[in-house]
Amino acid sequence: MTDDVATARRIRLRPATEGDREFLVRLYGSVRAEELDRVAWPPGQRDAFVRMQFDLQDRQYRQHNPHGTFDVVEVEERPAGRLYVDRRATDIRIVDIALLPEYCGRGIGTHLVREVLDEAAASGRTASIHVEVHNPAATLYERLGFAAVAEVGVYRRMEWRS
Repeated sequence: MTDDVATARRIRLRPATEGDREFLVRLYGSVRAEELDRVAWPPGQRDAFVRMQFDLQDRQYRQHNPHGTFDVVEVEERPAGRLYVDRRATDIRIVDIALLPEYCGRGIGTHLVREVLDEAAASGRTASIHVEVHNPAATLYERLGFAAVAEVGVYRRMEWRS
């Protein structure tokens, strides 16, 4: 069995529910940990800030991507991350992809993005993602064939075309 097949068998996407909120807040906090660690937070304030920022981001994602899918990534039946995708007429937008640190570097993100690219190719659409300029994941997207097409503030819009 190839590594790709083994990885695919361990991964499952399912729609996020209200019951996933605590996991998704924890995931958001883990993604922002490096920048949040730079601040000396009074007791409880960091957690409150992470919850507030998660709520704002979640509301914004859902408002601007009303037809999007908002999935929890499970690996071996345990929540490991999230994949939010908005399938538009000519573009499949990866709104957000994030994994808990212990799941990074194991081919999971690559597998998930390749599935989106396969769907885009089969339907004749582009795939796109906005990546923070200093996000090291940009190298993954470049390796998978994405190219930077625009910079807006701290974000770089990257597109993939078949």
